[in-house]
Amino acid sequence: MNAAPADQIRLLDLQALDSRLDQLAHRRRTLPEHAEIEQRNADLSQLRSLTVAAETQLSDTQRELTKAEQDVDQVRQRAARNQKLLDSGSVGSAKDLANLQHEVGSLAKRQSDLEDVVLEIMERLESSQTRVSEMTARRDDAESSAKDAEARRDVSYGSIDAEVEKTTRDREAVAAAIPADLIKVYTRLRQQNGGIGAARLYQRRCEGCRVELSITDLGTVRAAAADEVVRCENCGRILVRTADSGL
Repeated sequence: MNAAPADQIRLLDLQALDSRLDQLAHRRRTLPEHAEIEQRNADLSQLRSLTVAAETQLSDTQRELTKAEQDVDQVRQRAARNQKLLDSGSVGSAKDLANLQHEVGSLAKRQSDLEDVVLEIMERLESSQTRVSEMTARRDDAESSAKDAEARRDVSYGSIDAEVEKTTRDREAVAAAIPADLIKVYTRLRQQNGGIGAARLYQRRCEGCRVELSITDLGTVRAAAADEVVRCENCGRILVRTADSGL
């Protein structure tokens, strides 16, 4: 196909803008904050689970303590009733008195054992409370860190998106000055060649594939009319000739 030399030169401007847009898109996808946010969220998810587990253990221990204290209170009340009977002198038979005295002794031992259980549970309760406080603080720190990383990512997004918007406007202006059929070929080649559809021929070397043209290929390019759209024999991209092409 044919295209005015000026239009072919504009392809280089268009290519530069398209390459910049590709770079910006890649930069947006590969911001370091992405990996940081992913790690922060993974840590946060784990800390939330650990916090829930610690809170559940604390709640279970609190219920266990309440039950143990109720058991102690029941034994204490029964022991108090028995002691009151003993002190009242209302127990008539020696056998009943002996049984009552034996039960008072047993209840005293039972109360002592239950109070030991209460103390042991209270120690575990204190440990559980400490664990909940620790996990809550770590979870809150992780949430803050995740939000900070997201905020930094959003700032980067804003900067990148602003440049994308400007570059897109510039591209539209350049593309509007290039014939549609040339744009169509350029676009197809760009899709086929890793985002590069047109490259400058500089000092006898294609800047698309970085391969120096052979003597035969250089002769072909030299012989081509100025408005003929030539292609690199190695990579197939449009070769744009300039004063620095070395022809």
